[in-house]
Amino acid sequence: MEIKIRDEFIKLGQALKLAGVVYDGVEAKHVIQEGLVKVNGETDQRRGRKVYEGDIISFQDEEIKVTR
Repeated sequence: MEIKIRDEFIKLGQALKLAGVVYDGVEAKHVIQEGLVKVNGETDQRRGRKVYEGDIISFQDEEIKVTR
């Protein structure tokens, strides 16, 4: 799956919502803080982490590629 961003970056929680893998920011916060989300293969527990074009977000069995 791919998500397209308009700006230079998007925050991790927003990216999960944009991809449709979480319903809202509260759910995004919980799955990130529980260590269920990886960015480029590394677990990241910061909801505000900036992700950029080319980054790969992994959550459950989904891989989300960030494009512009």
